[in-house]
Amino acid sequence: MIGCLIIHGYTGGPYEVEPLTKFLKEKTNWQIEVPVLSGHGPELELENVHYDQWLEDAENALLSLKETCDTVYVIGFSMGGMIAAYLAANHQVDKLVLLATARKYLSFRHLSTYVRSGLRAGLKGELKESDMYKHYKYKFDVVPFTANIEFMKLVNKTKAYLKDVKSPVFIAQGQKDALVPSQTAYTLHDELGSSDKEVVFFERSNHLICLGSDNNVLNRMIFRFLNESQ
Repeated sequence: MIGCLIIHGYTGGPYEVEPLTKFLKEKTNWQIEVPVLSGHGPELELENVHYDQWLEDAENALLSLKETCDTVYVIGFSMGGMIAAYLAANHQVDKLVLLATARKYLSFRHLSTYVRSGLRAGLKGELKESDMYKHYKYKFDVVPFTANIEFMKLVNKTKAYLKDVKSPVFIAQGQKDALVPSQTAYTLHDELGSSDKEVVFFERSNHLICLGSDNNVLNRMIFRFLNESQ
């Protein structure tokens, strides 16, 4: 039995990876799990949540999969990518997929791109229709500063384990990502201990790569990678 663990990003939830999850469920009979990390989901409650809880949530989900599956793949998006790499460094993982992985802290300088986009929409009277504005305004309103500190702690902890990853790795990065700079994919490639690594850039995708214009191609490439003989 093949198991596949998919880990969402910081302040996100399973919806961030839903097209990929749906694609894999339609194409396979794998046991696919997408846990909701503590404090995440439709209603964010991150006030008293610590980064080690996110690691524990993901690790428990992986260990549960391993009880019934002899082959396990792990896919991580954004912060979930760093958690996925941490799991692969500490447990036997057959293949690893890293999507728009936050190897360095989310770039709040680059986030100004989204803010400017929202302002332009406002000047045109389209602010209520701007999906990007609504997405990030909600997070600014409800995410406490302490949660951002926990996010940074998680990145600091997990990046030390990149060198210990030995699984084959597929790294995907959107070229229009304004939160994770595109050169981060090269940094990941250089720091991961695996000898089998592939990096692919998607020119039309922003940070929410699984929801972007390239997601059909992305889904097929991930499926191909996971089905290749090792």
